[in-house]
Parts: sequence; C-alpha cells; structure tokens
Amino acid sequence: MKRLFSILAILAIMAVGNTTLTAANTSDVFTEAAVNFAQDDASASEEGSDESVGFHQELKNRFIEGGPGFMGIVLLCLILGLAIAFERIIYLNLATTNSKKLAQSVEDAMKSSGVEAAKEICRNTSGPVASIYYQGLDRMHEGVEASEKAVVAYGGVQMGQLEKNVSWVSLFIALAPMLGFMGTVIGMIQAFDKIEAAGDMQPSLVAGGIKVALLTTVFGLVVAIILQVFYNYIIAKIDSIVNDMEDASITLIDILVAHKNK
Repeated sequence: MKRLFSILAILAIMAVGNTTLTAANTSDVFTEAAVNFAQDDASASEEGSDESVGFHQELKNRFIEGGPGFMGIVLLCLILGLAIAFERIIYLNLATTNSKKLAQSVEDAMKSSGVEAAKEICRNTSGPVASIYYQGLDRMHEGVEASEKAVVAYGGVQMGQLEKNVSWVSLFIALAPMLGFMGTVIGMIQAFDKIEAAGDMQPSLVAGGIKVALLTTVFGLVVAIILQVFYNYIIAKIDSIVNDMEDASITLIDILVAHKNK
C-alpha cells in the first residue's frame, strides 16, 4: 500500500513538472513571437519612412537630372502662377455679394429714409455690386438716365478689377510646356552631339539626352495642367460675379425708376 502511494506521488510530481515545463516553453514562444512582431512592425515603419523620404529624394533627383536651367524656369512659372491664382481666388471670394439682400436693403432704405440712407448702406458693403449701386445712387439727382450711364461705366471698371492679372496665369500656362518642349529639343541635340563625337551609335550615349528631354516635357506639362485648373476656376468665378452685377444693375434701375415715379 505504501509502495502504491509512493508510485502515485512520484507520477504526480512528474506530471506537474511536465506541465510547468510546457507552460514555460509556451510562454517563451509567445514572448519570442511578440518580440518578432514588434521588430517587424518597427521595420515596416522604417521602410514606410524610407519610402516617404525616397519619394522626395527621387523628385529632387529628377529635377536635377532635367537640368537646373530649364527646370528652374518651369518651377518659377509654377510659383508665380500659383501666387497670382491664389490672390485672384481670395479677391473674387471677397468680392462675392448677396445682391438680392443688398437690393432689398437699398430699396427699404430709400422708401423709409431716402437716397442718402441707401448710399450709406452701399458704402458699408464690400464688393463690386455695392460699388455700382453707390455710383448709380450718387447720380440720382441728375436723373435715371445719368444713373444708368454711371452704372454701365462703373460696371466696366469693376470688370477690369476682377480680371486683373488673370492674363499672367494664362501666359504661364502656355509658357511652361513651351519651355519643356525646348528642353526636349536641347536634350536631343545633346544626344546627337555625343553620338557625333563618339562616332558610334551606342544606347548609353543617347539615353542621357532622351532622359533630359522627357523630364523637362513632363514637368512643363504638369505645371500647365495645375495652372489650367486654377485658371478655369477663376474664369468661372468672374463670369458668375459679372452675371450677378448685370442682374443687380437692372434691379437698381428698376428701384430708381419706381422711386422717381412715386
């Protein structure tokens, strides 16, 4: 009986020892897997960072390979074109006025307090529509026809202000791809010069010139595409404001006629 208990005790101790060893091994496996996962994650993050840095470095290298002369001029076209485009976009957004609300305010002011009150409202409102209204009201004492002529004349002035410097954006749109094509021609000339100097047709001699040609063309077209998007937006915004000015001018003349016939 004692031997039986002794054997069972020994077997229990061995079972517990194996279980403990298995748990320890399992814990080591999970720990090693966690460490490997953390290392893989860190490696992936470093690779992503390297890819991000590599893109900027690649862009810089391509820019240098294209030739600092023409590529610098193309980049200057992009910078100046974007600067003018952003200035026009800000100006046009500030020039946008709720013409219906302004017309209603002017009409109410003229009915209640007269022309001077309506002029004060226009003076305190920004935008070309308010300026046109002010010019028309300022000629009210000379008659409706004089006010109408003043509105038409000052409307032309305001259109000139809206379209100010827009032609420069269109110039840069045309100039950027032209510079790119000029770089293409120069790159091909350089390639043929190398072939002529070497006296042999080797791909390595032609590759450099063709690369310069393609890079300058690509950068010039990219600049033109970017500026063209902003140019179309500016033109559409100007057309919208001009149409609003024309409608507001007609409304103003109707208000002046109704006030004079009252």
